[in-house]
Amino acid sequence: MRHGTSDSRQRVERRLFDVHARLERARAELALADEQLAALEEAASDARTRMLVSETPLADREWNDARRHAEVMERSRDAARHAVADLERAQDELLARLVV
Repeated sequence: MRHGTSDSRQRVERRLFDVHARLERARAELALADEQLAALEEAASDARTRMLVSETPLADREWNDARRHAEVMERSRDAARHAVADLERAQDELLARLVV
């Protein structure tokens, strides 16, 4: 193996190691966001039920607040999902470069 090729391979391996570590963190963040979203969606559902039963302005406001929190978390979860997909693509590309 030529020296230049060895250096190139080492750079790809270092990048692959970095991408892998970032991918593990992103997957953990995605799992956490999924859990938080489920809890917020449940809270919004409960608040909606209370709003429908009580028909008070306070219950309506609580439902709207809970729904907004769930929507914000859903966007955060979607961003985490996209980050995982991007890192998986990067990892696949780096692995392909090592095989070739």
